Amino acid sequence: MAISASDVKRLREETDAPMMECKVALEEAGGDFEKAKAILREKGQSAAAKRSGRSTSEGVAKFVVSADGKTAVGVVLESETDFVSNNDGFRKLVDTLANGLLSAPADAVNGDVNNVSIDGKTVAELVTEGVALFRENIQLTQAVKLETDGAIGVYNHHTGKQAAVVMVSGDAANAGEVATKGAIQAVAMGATYLTKAEVPQDIIAQEMELETQRAINDGKPAEMAAKIAEGRVNKEFFKSQVLLEQPFLEDESKSTAQFLKEMAQGTAEVTGFKRLTVGG
Repeated sequence: MAISASDVKRLREETDAPMMECKVALEEAGGDFEKAKAILREKGQSAAAKRSGRSTSEGVAKFVVSADGKTAVGVVLESETDFVSNNDGFRKLVDTLANGLLSAPADAVNGDVNNVSIDGKTVAELVTEGVALFRENIQLTQAVKLETDGAIGVYNHHTGKQAAVVMVSGDAANAGEVATKGAIQAVAMGATYLTKAEVPQDIIAQEMELETQRAINDGKPAEMAAKIAEGRVNKEFFKSQVLLEQPFLEDESKSTAQFLKEMAQGTAEVTGFKRLTVGG
């Protein structure tokens, strides 16, 4: 049967698939729109499988917050090129995933997120449709959901490459602002841990070994080298990797913990944070 241009346009509008693929799908389906959609989905799955091995070094990291300000969801959606990650359609898919996951159970988002349903489609299906649409390998590499009774602050870097969320408890009138300042700090200075207590012992031991060897290479005796290493780990490693130990951006004479405490209009305690990065 003849496929009209209006039919092709309609299928294009309903699926976002390329015009030529819509025309071919309609021809294969004999003009049946539902069958044509199924054909496009199958082709999208096939395309996704073919592209799944390609590396993804570009993408977008983003946090969104629920209307009541008590829940945050962050996602990292990666692509092969910045041409795709800068595309409005790609950014829209990021928003669809992040906002859709706000209503999903936290254990599902923080677990096998691919099976979570958003508006009748699983996350995996939405990503597969993205592969078919953008003709690149697209991967949801990170997804996290955080909930609190306190305040949440998020910061999404303008490049789209990094994002962070900080949670604050207490009675500070400006708790949200305090949390947001913390999130900006986490992105700007690349924090990995919230407190020194969160740093795994094997990581500390590795840093101690590296710094001890560094001191020995500088000609220091073993006992002195160990003390020097301890000082360097406290002064350099913790102050670069631990959020609350970092010198604060706006006043490096103060730690982040000290600055945020002084900034708070009341009591405020940073209870958690998460930083997401593309390629991280």
